[in-house]
Amino acid sequence: MDSALVYAAIAAAVILVLAVAAVALRRRGGAAGIEQGGTTPRISDVVPVETSRPEPELVESREGVLEFAVSEVEVPEPAAGRLHRLRTRLARSNTAIGQGLLALLSRDSIDAATWEEIEETLLLADLGVGPTNEIIERLRTALRVEGGARSPDAVKDALREALLALVDPSLDRELATTAPNRPAVVMIVGVNGTGKTTTTGKLARLLVAEGRSVVLGAADTFRAAAAEQLQTWGDRVGAVVVRGPEGGDPAAVAFDAVSAGVRDGADTVVIDTAGRLHTKAGLMDELDKVKRVIEKQSQVDEVLLVLDATTGQNGLVQARVFSESVNVTGIVLTKLDGTARGGIVIAVQRELGVPVKLVGLGEGPDDLAPFDPVEFVDALVAG
Repeated sequence: MDSALVYAAIAAAVILVLAVAAVALRRRGGAAGIEQGGTTPRISDVVPVETSRPEPELVESREGVLEFAVSEVEVPEPAAGRLHRLRTRLARSNTAIGQGLLALLSRDSIDAATWEEIEETLLLADLGVGPTNEIIERLRTALRVEGGARSPDAVKDALREALLALVDPSLDRELATTAPNRPAVVMIVGVNGTGKTTTTGKLARLLVAEGRSVVLGAADTFRAAAAEQLQTWGDRVGAVVVRGPEGGDPAAVAFDAVSAGVRDGADTVVIDTAGRLHTKAGLMDELDKVKRVIEKQSQVDEVLLVLDATTGQNGLVQARVFSESVNVTGIVLTKLDGTARGGIVIAVQRELGVPVKLVGLGEGPDDLAPFDPVEFVDALVAG
């Protein structure tokens, strides 16, 4: 009986030693994997579409113990007041409309030749023929020109009122970034080179600054760097990023991004689509397909067309073609600080009948601002 107890005790001790050794080996193997850059296989390694969240980083403390350290998430600048902060850049770059017109209108005598110079200035600023004629008529009426000079304040007020009427403060520029009982869905469209993916990342920052939870869909699967670029933007503000394999189906990525937003209870899903040549019918059809696939599970609340303000009238051609393929609900004008053609704001609104909702006024991460027509016109006139 005593021998049986002894054998049982020995067996239990052996089992305990083996269990402890197995745990130690597993821990040592895990640490080695971390040191060598090894990773545990994840579902995302075998499933085409990958949902990526900012994860804690495993680091070694001073005592040599492995601990989880949460990567620092940036706090974006509040959306309110951004355009006011950036107005000096706008005024500095749009001197043709501001200082140029004020100088012409402040002459002692405004004759026919001066009005022709005013017309030329407005056309070169990309206002277009219709808006140019309209603003000239408004200026003529306001100043009641009869050959005499006007005070600088009267000239500035007349120009401000004429420009403000054309920019149209009555347009609804509110972004649809929330929806009842589901995430709001925003599609970002445009040709390559307009800053589309960068705008998507900056919009995520703008939404996070307003307290929104955001999912980003990297549906630009044709450009190798696009998904990585968007991943970086998302990681910086703690946004979930859904991406697929290079060259994969953009519609599938967009669909899964919306699914992730629904599952996580996100406020807004922002989809970055592939850059399109507006002259290529096949690519435009693909864009329409992405929208239709999204709409199988959710309404698309915003379609924002990103235009490069420096392209002038060519941007209007792009806008026209995109609006025929998808229902564009708003315009994002990038690089507005790098052009003297601020009139594109007025021209594109007249062309599409939809408002400019956001403007890019620099290369900083928080240099995307909600468009405020009053701030915009005041910046032009102040220039």
